Amino acid sequence: MILRLFFSELRLLARNKAQVLNPLAFLFLGVMLFSVGVPSAVQGNGIYAGAVLWFIVLLTNLLALDGLFRRDYDNGVLEQILCASEVPFMVILMRIFVHWLHTGLLITLLAPLLSLALGIELHALPVVMLALLLGTPALSFIGATGAALTVGFSRGGVLLALLVLPLFLPVLIFGAHVVNDAVAGNGNSAQLYWLAFISMVAFTIGPFATTVGLKISVQLQ
Repeated sequence: MILRLFFSELRLLARNKAQVLNPLAFLFLGVMLFSVGVPSAVQGNGIYAGAVLWFIVLLTNLLALDGLFRRDYDNGVLEQILCASEVPFMVILMRIFVHWLHTGLLITLLAPLLSLALGIELHALPVVMLALLLGTPALSFIGATGAALTVGFSRGGVLLALLVLPLFLPVLIFGAHVVNDAVAGNGNSAQLYWLAFISMVAFTIGPFATTVGLKISVQLQ
């Protein structure tokens, strides 16, 4: 059942290529704007490059979150999933996981290009990729809860940002510190552990909270 749900979500994603391409375009445009428009902020020995990288990653994830459940909500499929599906939790979990694949995992794979554009030194790239791999699941699972609560609003994007941005701050802080410490050659195991811990907590609680949020949104429809 899990594999069937997973491949079903991949097929839906393949039909809606804009859901993948738009956040990626925003990601590269954001990196290029910072690297070209404010070179002193990203090339001063990498002091601000970590914060810039994680801030752009956070905004990219937020851009992709708004459409996570909206299409299914508008055409009535979401209500059928919650009412007719034997295990709606698994459907929602697979949706969030596939969302992370085309945002967090893809950003992690593209991290070398993004890091070089922001002036992050080569020796720090493995740590940057590891930090993104550990931290981006928290963005998807925390953000999915906010997307579930705001899916019923016509202009839910602004409300979604106000709801989840404060919850993203710990990931942003620890992620930026990891990059800065890696560039400076300092130890960063504590920050990596914290990123992993936050992602584990989000993975544990996020799908259940998202399911409850979707049920509330459907009932208020």
